[in-house]
Amino acid sequence: MEKVVVIGSGCAGWTAALYTARANLRPLVLLGNQPGGLLTTTSIVENFPGFPEGVDGYELMARMQKQAERFGARASFSAAEKVDFSKRPFALTVDGEQIETETVIIATGASHRRLGVPGEDLLETKGVTYCATCDGALPMFRNQPLVVVGGGDSACEEALYLTRFGSEIFLVHRRNMLRASKIMAERTLSNPGIKPVWDSVVTEILDPIQDKVTGVKLRHLKAGGESVLNCAGVFVAVGHVPSTDIFKGQIEMDTHGYILPRRGAATNVPGVFVAGDCADRVYRQAVTAAGMGCAAAIEAERFLSAENQ
Repeated sequence: MEKVVVIGSGCAGWTAALYTARANLRPLVLLGNQPGGLLTTTSIVENFPGFPEGVDGYELMARMQKQAERFGARASFSAAEKVDFSKRPFALTVDGEQIETETVIIATGASHRRLGVPGEDLLETKGVTYCATCDGALPMFRNQPLVVVGGGDSACEEALYLTRFGSEIFLVHRRNMLRASKIMAERTLSNPGIKPVWDSVVTEILDPIQDKVTGVKLRHLKAGGESVLNCAGVFVAVGHVPSTDIFKGQIEMDTHGYILPRRGAATNVPGVFVAGDCADRVYRQAVTAAGMGCAAAIEAERFLSAENQ
């Protein structure tokens, strides 16, 4: 019987693990399908306190894990496949086996949002990707025109990173200005290797018949009409969706799948707490996720203490 199981291993998950470990609860952390979360796909994190020169996203998560494990947190390279929150102890199905636990901290984060256009699924790994730092250096993209879709900080970071490899980077955005932070927008628009394509959306990715990306079809929202932009790769950076499917029907969520905390980090199920991007559709920052992980851990520890009195 576990006292605390943390589902997820991003900033929220490892912070929750650190605090519950220091409370001598020996949390079990289910690393999930992407250990370390989306931050591990980020080349440089410049806004996490304590790193004035910035820090590699993977390195930051590795440090968090090492710190939590120092105090007794245990990592499992497993993903929760099913949960039963109908009674306590809670039952989790992990790699086909059942784990029982007194409390759960959900920190499953979010996954990349897809465009949902023809050609996207068929050409994934064949020129369509959701992570420039993971795939940008691949031979298929070197010295080739590349398209980044999006207008936020993630899209800007992808575009800037890709200037190391592509011949020219087209940043396609549905508006006529970036919604990224001011410093990221200025950095992006001042880079001569990046060409913004304003007021446009991708309607199709070409060409599944050739089994590789050869271009994108664009619809121009203000000028009207369509055009084809030739490229060898499409990097999608249009936001994220919460990774909460396995909790549907058991935990209260909004219409977009974000878990709704009732008070602090508590959910509608006593003993189940939530932290990070799976419950945060406003800030979605590494530091806020860490703060939420801290809060969830403290509440879980207090919940267990109250039961044992």
